[in-house]
Amino acid sequence: MSEPALVELFHAISDSGSAVVRRFVVEHGLEAQVRFRNVIYPEVLADLTARGGGTAPAVWADGQLAQGADACVAVLRRLVPPRA
Repeated sequence: MSEPALVELFHAISDSGSAVVRRFVVEHGLEAQVRFRNVIYPEVLADLTARGGGTAPAVWADGQLAQGADACVAVLRRLVPPRA
């Protein structure tokens, strides 16, 4: 079985929406699947812009960008394994 594609979370430390999304990742044990990318760094912001984004939080997954905390959580929720 192949490994799941890496998901990128573009976030800003001081942004409350970003905090919501980061918390979701940690609370659901998704750290191994989600790469945290802080938009304070010019190269990270350039990557976000290249994907069509402009604000944090944003999630890049499966070749698509979701922006805003609610949209990001909706995408990440698909990575949460079902409970037995």
